Amino acid sequence: MKQLIGLALAGTLVLPAAGTAQETIDLTIAASHPTTIPWVGMMQTHFMARTDEILAEAGEYQINWQEAFGGQLYRANATLNSVEDGITDIGWVFSLLEGGQLPLSQVSSYTPFSTNNPPVQLDVMWDLLQTNEAFAEEWSQYNLVVLGLTGTDSYDIYTAEPISGIADLDGMKISAPGALANWLRGTGANAVDGSLTSYYTDIQTGVSEGVLSLALGVLPARIYEVAPHVTRVNMGTAFSGAIAINQDSWDALPDAVQAALTEAGAYYTEAHAQDLVDRQEFALNRIVELGATQSTPVTITALPDAEREAWVTGLPDLAGEWVAANGEGAAEFLAAYMDGLRAAGEEPLRDWDGGGMN
Repeated sequence: MKQLIGLALAGTLVLPAAGTAQETIDLTIAASHPTTIPWVGMMQTHFMARTDEILAEAGEYQINWQEAFGGQLYRANATLNSVEDGITDIGWVFSLLEGGQLPLSQVSSYTPFSTNNPPVQLDVMWDLLQTNEAFAEEWSQYNLVVLGLTGTDSYDIYTAEPISGIADLDGMKISAPGALANWLRGTGANAVDGSLTSYYTDIQTGVSEGVLSLALGVLPARIYEVAPHVTRVNMGTAFSGAIAINQDSWDALPDAVQAALTEAGAYYTEAHAQDLVDRQEFALNRIVELGATQSTPVTITALPDAEREAWVTGLPDLAGEWVAANGEGAAEFLAAYMDGLRAAGEEPLRDWDGGGMN
């Protein structure tokens, strides 16, 4: 996974010769989120399209995709079980909301301010999936085969009212996805569990007063309309899940189709990681542009360095608590994750596997 696949989707597909019969295979692909969310949309434009391209070049098989995006089959709180139980053949598993079932997958949720580099983070997580038996078993035990990985751009704070520092968060209700609520500890904010599909309504109805979220999700979900004050914190990126296929569905596929899905998954992961880098600033600029004429125009303010340092310092030993809750294997996994980031040139602001500050 460390080398870019380098395969473009553009170009004319090689179709099977006349008279050559292609076997058609029906596969359902689904997600709890709509295709306007970039990493879900790329399931169509990259994962599915690349699979089709590979199979068309060989001319032996073709897939009849049954698409069920945008929560047509299940919501964000059921992404793991829905693929496990075969409600869909292939689906995006939102690991951030599956902390109880996928504990090792939460490692980035307990190590904020460690990296803002999605390609590096997903490379490290993919390597761990291949080399760490406990991590691989964490996914396979749920009747899943992982095909590609997903991550996030860096997290910031989006609020209905402006904030100038950490002190302003004290007592505020801030929505956050799953384990990432831990990033608010020490600020005095009250975390409200949620996801991109619920944030808008939560703020609009007063369930929360802002969100801990990311630009590539805020833009298509239009959260800036109800939370126009953007505070750039650069808290770090997070591993968010995987495109996975039900093991029984996988076992029923011909080898050539399995190979095509595997290659397409790698292509998707590489393209998605780079897309996170390329589109974050575009998304923030677009949020400002679209929000310029609303009743409260969108503003973006960088959290001062001293406040950012105070945020990191004020966090409890999140990683240590996570290790204590998940056993010796978690300590080994944490060390491997942090070592992987450092080996790739990242400089975590906090030495989470040592408990101190860098």
